[in-house]
Amino acid sequence: MLIGAHVSNAGGLPNAVERAVERNCDAVQIFNQSPRQWKPTAYTDDDFAAFREARDASPIASVLIHAVYLINCASEDRELVEKSRVSLVHSLRVGGAIGADGVVLHAGSALKGDVGAAIGRAGEVIRSALDETDGCELHLENTAGTGGTLGRSFGELAGLLEAAGGGKRLAVCLDSCHLLASGYDVRSAEALSGVLEDFDREVGLGRLHSLHVNDSQTPLGSNRDRHCMLGTGEIGEAGCAAFLSDPAFDGLPAIFEGPGSSGKAVEPGDIVRMRELREAGVKARR
Repeated sequence: MLIGAHVSNAGGLPNAVERAVERNCDAVQIFNQSPRQWKPTAYTDDDFAAFREARDASPIASVLIHAVYLINCASEDRELVEKSRVSLVHSLRVGGAIGADGVVLHAGSALKGDVGAAIGRAGEVIRSALDETDGCELHLENTAGTGGTLGRSFGELAGLLEAAGGGKRLAVCLDSCHLLASGYDVRSAEALSGVLEDFDREVGLGRLHSLHVNDSQTPLGSNRDRHCMLGTGEIGEAGCAAFLSDPAFDGLPAIFEGPGSSGKAVEPGDIVRMRELREAGVKARR
């Protein structure tokens, strides 16, 4: 497993690599722009080259980009759909330029409308964005299910993949907090094993290319997306250790998004904690 964190790239893309190295990360996730604004950051070829140079000189083995939160590929509002498509294309192009392994996307929300129709609309937008770009993968993230968000179940993830064309650049990012909130019990190695069997049957483990490792403030089936420090929430130490040590996740980038021990950004000690929990989980499986 490639242990990592979401870090800021404030001050320039190479700074994200520096911050990840300071935290002893194997992997890193960044936003390609402000996550709550439509305006894209105007990067230059020099910016991209500087990032690649910094990464090549570091131990960082995997890079992910998280697309902006405003995107709703499933909207019935044509203006919002077009903004979402343009933003997603920009994320994928930045990902390709910096050599990212994937762009992680919240596909959108059906709100109170028909979920099947919403999945179809989202699939069309995703397919269009992929057709306009090349190289960088798109990782559809499972959701907690708040407000009709798509991807709350493995069936919905499978539907999104199919609606988007099912191409080789389409993959999945599983978030542990979102799994618990949407009703999947990941609080023990045994429970997680059953969840992954379901995922393999409905989506396929071959589609799983990245992970978000977050504990949850809210209980199983709450449909609320509230992260907390690893081991301090409803998943708990045993559940986080099981998630971090499952053999099915070997080789995948596993990103802790926070909040960290400071209450805000992920700190070096939080990555130490991730490694300790992983080791505890490995020992428990022996």
